Amino acid sequence: MTKIRIRAARPAEFEAVAGLRWRWVAEQDGLPDTGRDAFVGEFAQWTKENAATHRCLVVLREDEVIGMGFLAITPRVPTPRAFERASGDVQCVYVVPEARDGGVGGQLIEALLRLADDLGLERVTVHSSARAIPAYERCGFAASPKLLQLTGSGHRATRSPVRPENS
Repeated sequence: MTKIRIRAARPAEFEAVAGLRWRWVAEQDGLPDTGRDAFVGEFAQWTKENAATHRCLVVLREDEVIGMGFLAITPRVPTPRAFERASGDVQCVYVVPEARDGGVGGQLIEALLRLADDLGLERVTVHSSARAIPAYERCGFAASPKLLQLTGSGHRATRSPVRPENS
């Protein structure tokens, strides 16, 4: 078996990362036959422009990018005890199907968590596919009753507006 390496993505690899993102979405949802080249170019540019807040790691087999993962970093509101605070969100973890089920995904998740530790992030979250939940749990993730979410583009329209008492 060929040894893999995991490291920070280099700008020359951003198009390969974009290609993996296209492939992943195509596997999940199907995609149109046109538009891949435009997406790859735009996604590569997005990755470059957002490198400070979205750290990208790649999995390499020899010189081929076979996996990727992002750690999105969000500043948090300061407290009197800690003025500089941040949390992270693991995003877009993907390994090509032919390299799955051998622990590569787990190694990538562990590398993302080491990066989070190096950055001093308070917490790290992930929104996972059902298939990947066991990999995240093996890395220490657990469901939290304190983490709530709202989904959907129309969620604001379905909630009652808050009105001042004297309106």
